[in-house]
Amino acid sequence: MTDDPVPAPALTIRQQLMHLLAGAKHSSRGLAALIGAPERQIEEHLAHVVRSLARDKTRRFLLEPSYCHDCGFAFRERTRLTTPSRCPACRSEAIAPPRFGIERHVPKQ
Repeated sequence: MTDDPVPAPALTIRQQLMHLLAGAKHSSRGLAALIGAPERQIEEHLAHVVRSLARDKTRRFLLEPSYCHDCGFAFRERTRLTTPSRCPACRSEAIAPPRFGIERHVPKQ
C-alpha cells in the first residue's frame, strides 16, 4: 500500500472550454491550440457549451462576430459558430474568425 494521493480527475474538453472562456475571448483555432484538440471538434463542443449556458442564469455566452478584413462587413446575424468562407459584400476570403467568451451575468431583480 502506498501513501500516494489519489490523482484528481482530468477535466473534460467542455469543462476546459468553459474554464478558458471565463473572462477571456478566444477563437476556435486558439482554443484548439490550448486544449490540443482539432478545431472542428472544438466547434462541436462549443455548441453544447452554448446550450448549457442558456440554462445557467449566472453566466452568459458571448459571441464576437466574424468580420471581413477587406471591407469591414460584420457577420452580426450569423448564428453558426464556424468562420464564414467568403464575405457576401465584397467576396473576399480574408475573414476574421469569431471569438467566444463567457461572462458573469447578474439577472435583474
